[in-house]
Amino acid sequence: MYSDKVLDHFKNPRNMGEMKDADACGEYGNPICGDLMFIYIKVDRRNGKDIINDISFQTFGCAAAIATSSMITELAKGKTLEEAKTITRDDIANSLGGLPPQKLHCSNLAADALHDAIEKYYSKKEPQ
Repeated sequence: MYSDKVLDHFKNPRNMGEMKDADACGEYGNPICGDLMFIYIKVDRRNGKDIINDISFQTFGCAAAIATSSMITELAKGKTLEEAKTITRDDIANSLGGLPPQKLHCSNLAADALHDAIEKYYSKKEPQ
């Protein structure tokens, strides 16, 4: 049912936990399945670009929800905010070796939570 990579990210999640000093926290959930994701980002400015220097997550949900949250942190860390905004549910699912059709919505939730964190970061940022 699940790929070895999905099971690995579920059993050994990367970057899991609340980030107390995050620059922004994105939140996304699905009321039908009950999954809820929080993606925390810490942003540094380097060479005129905003870079995700640190990222973590808290997810309340199934194995696929935890695995997709873990994977998106790996995909986004070290990327510019503009690059991270282009990460799609397909990028997440493909990086995990695929997801069962009934669990593809979890990759949507992870991408949406990251995009929400980026938008919140931009909305809090002071004009320069």
